[in-house]
Amino acid sequence: MTATLASAAATRTADENSHNLDSPRARALLQAAREMGPVLIARQEECALDHRSPEATIADFHDAGFFRILQARKYGGYEMDPQVFYSLLLELARYCMSSAWVLGVIGVHNWQMNLFDDAAAEEVWGEDPTVLVSSSYAPVGRVVPQDVGFRLSGRWSFSSGCEHCDWVFLGAVVPTEDAPWDMANYRTFLLPRSDYQIVDNWDVVGLKGTGSHDIVVDDVFVPEHRTHNMLADDGGRKFTNKPPVYRLPFMQVFSRAVSTPTLGALEGALEKFTEVAATRLAGPIAMKDDPNAKRLAAEVDAAISAMKNTLFHDFDRLMECARVGTVASLRDRARYRYNTSKAADCCVGLSSAMLKAAGSSGIRNNSPLLTQHLDILASQAHIANVSEPFAVNLGGILFGQESTDLSL
Repeated sequence: MTATLASAAATRTADENSHNLDSPRARALLQAAREMGPVLIARQEECALDHRSPEATIADFHDAGFFRILQARKYGGYEMDPQVFYSLLLELARYCMSSAWVLGVIGVHNWQMNLFDDAAAEEVWGEDPTVLVSSSYAPVGRVVPQDVGFRLSGRWSFSSGCEHCDWVFLGAVVPTEDAPWDMANYRTFLLPRSDYQIVDNWDVVGLKGTGSHDIVVDDVFVPEHRTHNMLADDGGRKFTNKPPVYRLPFMQVFSRAVSTPTLGALEGALEKFTEVAATRLAGPIAMKDDPNAKRLAAEVDAAISAMKNTLFHDFDRLMECARVGTVASLRDRARYRYNTSKAADCCVGLSSAMLKAAGSSGIRNNSPLLTQHLDILASQAHIANVSEPFAVNLGGILFGQESTDLSL
């Protein structure tokens, strides 16, 4: 750590320290998540059959304050560091990855709202700060610029938890005369529920309870203040007047929200694997006495610990930089993005190994190990969890080449 960063860490105010994982509020939030475990397990079947998180679960998340963690204080939020939010996702995903996924995606939108014009947040939360926002960021919308805004049309997929939300973030590229389609002109558009239709089509192999339906928009007007140009944020550097938590690069924060539940689910899968080992035979001996099963359990446990350490190290570093008004190096930021996406790959491989080692009982539809594995597998469908482009980008930077990731 540099002298500047060390000094900043040593002189943090009590208010900043209240955001840390050892603060009373953080401990209370994590305890609430642990106590919610049996309830989430009991609701798993309902969650999967209904293809959505139960209303009772969303209400429980509200009551526990989970959606407030990254929300601005002006609207009753806690403005806590992302590490607290991710710790919560790790805990909840052990019990129900679909529920943790919905909280991760919707909850991180309460952070992004602070990157919009203040008028947008006032429209969403002015009368009710508990209102939720879903999203689909794929740049598939059709945009027609107008004097004070844009006309937007299109169909977007994978809007997790959308049935619980009254607004939506949608991605599209604003065309210019010189560049009809250039990702440098990508924006997020914020629309109220009256401006879009939800198409119920969520029928998938894993993450069944996320209710990630399609969103359809038919030529609606979106004012300028309800759009967010991520690249114009300059990785969060332009927000010098905002608390440090809102000075982070958008994709660093969002991508961890869809990677962390996968890691939490792997930890839950390891717990189930040890339960299987306690009663199953592996040939002539008990599985718990099988050296191969022991080695696999040790490998998974060590990998989980390493990935958690990486998660918290990366965001400790990003928050240190945000607090002193500096930016982590491009190489570091590229590595953080790669670390995030690579975690999903690692989790799928280890979950698959445990499922195989569990034997024939693991393929039954009522197998908890299989359920956990399919959820982990489904998480790889999210583009933020596809590690190859981030590996290529990081490798290119190590070779002295320019970054190809505009979101760093």
